[in-house]
Amino acid sequence: MFLLCLLGFESRGVSAGLGCNWGLQSTHRLPPDIVVRLMKDNGFDKVKLFEADPAALKALGKSGIEVMVGIPNDMLASLAGSPGNAEAWVQQNVSTFISKFGTDIRFVAIGNEPFLHSYKDMFIQTTFPALQNIQAALVKAGLGKNVKVTVPLNADVYQTDSGLPSGGDFRPDIHDLMLKITKFLQDNGGFLTVNIYPFLSLQADPNFPKEFAFFNNVANPVVDGPITYTNVYDANFDTLISALEKNGFGQIPVIVGEVGWPTDCDPNANIDNARRFNQGLLDRITKGQGTPKRRTPTDIYLFSLLDEDNKSIEPGNFERHWGIFNYDGSVKYQLNMGKGKSIVPAKGVKYLSRQWCVLSPSAGVSDPNVLSQSISFACQYADCTSASPGSSCGNLDPQRNASYAFNMYYQTMDQRKDACSFNNLSVVTTVDPSQPPCRYEIMIDIGKHELSASGSAKVAGTGSQLLISLMMVLALVTNGARF
Repeated sequence: MFLLCLLGFESRGVSAGLGCNWGLQSTHRLPPDIVVRLMKDNGFDKVKLFEADPAALKALGKSGIEVMVGIPNDMLASLAGSPGNAEAWVQQNVSTFISKFGTDIRFVAIGNEPFLHSYKDMFIQTTFPALQNIQAALVKAGLGKNVKVTVPLNADVYQTDSGLPSGGDFRPDIHDLMLKITKFLQDNGGFLTVNIYPFLSLQADPNFPKEFAFFNNVANPVVDGPITYTNVYDANFDTLISALEKNGFGQIPVIVGEVGWPTDCDPNANIDNARRFNQGLLDRITKGQGTPKRRTPTDIYLFSLLDEDNKSIEPGNFERHWGIFNYDGSVKYQLNMGKGKSIVPAKGVKYLSRQWCVLSPSAGVSDPNVLSQSISFACQYADCTSASPGSSCGNLDPQRNASYAFNMYYQTMDQRKDACSFNNLSVVTTVDPSQPPCRYEIMIDIGKHELSASGSAKVAGTGSQLLISLMMVLALVTNGARF
């Protein structure tokens, strides 16, 4: 069970705090300045980006938020093969934002879970050389002391033959590679980063004890010598610590790069479970609680800040619903963020008109195939995951199900007039068809945000969004990675 999720963070040289992951795979992104304000309002003082997005890095400038900036896996080969490419990347994405905008970049993350079994060794040969070249580039740029390197890893890089944390060791096929990477990180003052997902343990194994995924100590304990484990978070993290100790790296700091709980599109992905898990996690952070093998305060990057409607759903439809906030920064559920402060929504968000595209009351549906084809077309271009069976909109009757699909397409296409034309089956309404827990979205008006930010004409933002919309199908089909 310990191999299906992961965790951990102890910091050296940075203060313990609360971090989050800020993903950018959305058709209608919340403007970066609003996201930064949202993080600050809710006490997040660290953020992890999966790519060096210029707008996000600029908005984070002089914000007081520490930044981990990621390098996507598909860039590793280029950086591994050329020190010059690594130097150019550091100059463009680290040095420039530190010097010009005051962005507090503390880490560079080399790839994301590059040794997953599902990648079939695609990044085995390039991760370590890319790590070495980026480290050398940081030193050459005079940033080696302040910006550290790391490699975010999935829990499948380690295992335990005994089934207990004390039996932890690195996976045999990458054992030597993991020792080289860990030694390099330690020698250069870097950190090891792991991603822990108790939800995935529960989701993947019908025999997994549900209570062991949470923090309230009602699960049957796992006894490992003198240590008793009451949750998989601690047990999994300490499996990694055992692997490190066994190989002579017991003191290297470990970051929890991702940990969280989704809210939709799986029997275990719902508001109640997400609130329960994330509140337990936040309570640990507030108390500065570690694990039995690492009792010092831990830094954790919560996954995730916002929902992302354009993420790959290859692992499951729940992939688009990890946010503690909806895509627009509105609150999904109440959380105590520590020091008696409740979670608060994003401020200053501007929306499209309050109107929805729904199935016309007078629509003739004598031919079910026509309706079915219209729904399929809409969901090919827009996110209909919440209408899948067992999800928040999964119990709609056929008419409301069609309305949900039509509206998602209509909103994704920025409420264009021709986006509510489904074989004369649809009509625009100003009456909100939402029925809790099913929410019929209205998207952010990106054009208004761009106009207020830059004074540019609204058509510029709309044209950009249309291009994004036209590319959605390709992205949904071809984007095989989780991030």
